Amino acid sequence: MSTVRGLLRPARQETYEKIFNAVYVGLMTNLLVALSCAPLLAALALVRDPLLSWPFFALLSAVCAPALTGAFRCFALLGEGSTAVLAAFWGGYRRAGKRALLVWLAGAAAVSVLAVDVLVVASTAWGPALVPFFATGAALVVAVTVAVLVVVAETPRRVRELVRPCLYLVARRWYLTAPTLAVLALAVAVVLLKPVIGLLLALAPLLYVVWATMRYVVLPLLPET
Repeated sequence: MSTVRGLLRPARQETYEKIFNAVYVGLMTNLLVALSCAPLLAALALVRDPLLSWPFFALLSAVCAPALTGAFRCFALLGEGSTAVLAAFWGGYRRAGKRALLVWLAGAAAVSVLAVDVLVVASTAWGPALVPFFATGAALVVAVTVAVLVVVAETPRRVRELVRPCLYLVARRWYLTAPTLAVLALAVAVVLLKPVIGLLLALAPLLYVVWATMRYVVLPLLPET
């Protein structure tokens, strides 16, 4: 009987506040990321077949880099109990924006080269044996890019000194990196296939999973709290 009463007992006010704060931060983060990535979203809406203009979109996608660091900063402050979303987002966007652009452009260039290599070798006799190698390389580049963005969102460290440590950590903890990439791919797919649902509802929860997992992967590079 006491167990039933415990289950029926209303939750504490702090629990409701945490839930409402999380929902508020998530919705505001969705909105701010969408506004920051507006040029890319507008171009995707206007172009019928983005794959035909992939170099242009690879370059334009750089607007997502500062937006991600802003979102990651919001998630970090959520763990500290803060709901100052706009200030947190702008702070992460402003402080890490240039470094985020640098690492994103480098990662986009590397992935583009690997994608072209796949197209070139896929039609050859020995192409099927090399395609997994290039696909793994592209996945590793994406993982390192996200890992560096997580670190620069919280520290003033330079990108150059983060690439090797992040590469080592994402490769060592591949069992966490692989599902993180799957969630990131799901976030991109949801936004592209269902823009309204993806941008207004699903983006922040999926990005939070990406951030939280990757933050654990690169935890040795972050300052102790």
